[in-house]
Amino acid sequence: MHRNDDLYNFLLERTWNLTESWYADLDKVELGGVYASTDPVVVETLKKQNHEFHKRFCKLFAEESAVFYEGFEEWVIEIAKDEEHARTPIHLILQEFFHVQTQYIQLINEFASQYKDKYSLEEINIWKDITIKAFNKVIMWFTEESHKYSESRLKAQQEMINELSSPIISLTKHVALLPLVGDIDTARAKFILDSTLTQCTEREIHHLLVDLSGVVMIDTMVAQQLFQLIETLNLIGVTSTFSGIRPEIAQTAVQLGINFNRVSIVSTLEQAVKLKDFTK
Repeated sequence: MHRNDDLYNFLLERTWNLTESWYADLDKVELGGVYASTDPVVVETLKKQNHEFHKRFCKLFAEESAVFYEGFEEWVIEIAKDEEHARTPIHLILQEFFHVQTQYIQLINEFASQYKDKYSLEEINIWKDITIKAFNKVIMWFTEESHKYSESRLKAQQEMINELSSPIISLTKHVALLPLVGDIDTARAKFILDSTLTQCTEREIHHLLVDLSGVVMIDTMVAQQLFQLIETLNLIGVTSTFSGIRPEIAQTAVQLGINFNRVSIVSTLEQAVKLKDFTK
């Protein structure tokens, strides 16, 4: 049985001392991210987060395991999503977890020394073992939550980049321009297809200019999806004009046997804009 009220109270009384000692020992020159911040608000928040950890971790020796870990969920998720921690290299955060783990082992030794006639060496070793296991579990939990948050943030950023890099610009009431710039991979090509169809429908576009002069290279899969756009736009009543097609892209299209019968092609965007059909 690892639960012990004496040890719990002993640790609880020292939570702020643990926090202040931990922060004082930080190598703020070598460390980066949140640990190197000189912003008083960030420093105060960091200390409060650390102290909250101690208040929860002490309960390892007072609560059932299921209740203990349930109480840790909020803290783990909060730190994993904290922007200051998100900007801190993960290995530095893990290093500080192990730093704090050492603090607890030292405190257990101090407690054992103070109550050396009351508790056996076996009991003390059980406390140390359960402490290390709890830290391992919390560290793994934090790492998983941090990874999930990073992935979701990266996905959101990529979606925003996609939206910004494939805008449909209205030229007249029913004519719009889709200027494509940069590398286009399969995922971006699919986004362009879906986004273009949605925007053309919502904005009642009749004719869409697609300018590829800013696209350096596309592979065969991307070429298929981009030129599939021609057929799909036609199905919803939108005619299209492509401009700025580079020789490499044209060669890929020919090799794929893409049919250009339903799309007009001009050399430059300027020529496309000057077409008389767009004034109707």
